[in-house]
Amino acid sequence: MKYVIDREVLENMRTNQGDTVWELSFAHPVLVVFLRHFGCTFCREALSDIAKLRPRIETTGTSIVFVHMTDGAAAEKYFQRYDLPNAVHVSDPDCHFYTDFGLTKGTFNQLFGLQSLIRGFEVGVIKGHGMNFHQQLGDGFQMPGVFVIHEGQIKDAFVHKLSHDRPDYEQLVNNCCNINQ
Repeated sequence: MKYVIDREVLENMRTNQGDTVWELSFAHPVLVVFLRHFGCTFCREALSDIAKLRPRIETTGTSIVFVHMTDGAAAEKYFQRYDLPNAVHVSDPDCHFYTDFGLTKGTFNQLFGLQSLIRGFEVGVIKGHGMNFHQQLGDGFQMPGVFVIHEGQIKDAFVHKLSHDRPDYEQLVNNCCNINQ
């Protein structure tokens, strides 16, 4: 499936550092990671995964931009907790950018189906990412996604079908940018 995004959307996605995703995409490829709410165990798993891969991804010249549904100060606490200091991020509490990228609200099955509950227990309890059902810090029904943007165009994407899907972030970057592992 080919994904297309309007220039205006990328120009309106201003990061905590003052740059737009449009500007960044012309300097280098950008891995844009749309997170679920910070209370979601799979969101915290994604932060942990990206923290481990960050040096390898950034060595390729690709930058990482997170999109989240809370204010910058609250987000910073999670980025620090998951060893992502100086994370570049965009606050989107009304989920406008999520919608612009075609990310939808999840159905009951996508969010709370048996597979998600089992995997949620594994990630939250066994792997230690916690299960904070009461602390959403965003829309609990919003589905996540990951996009590689270069020169104002989406080069590759992973749109979650289930809340617990686990993208191969490094492969997305490699698909886009012909990067050797």
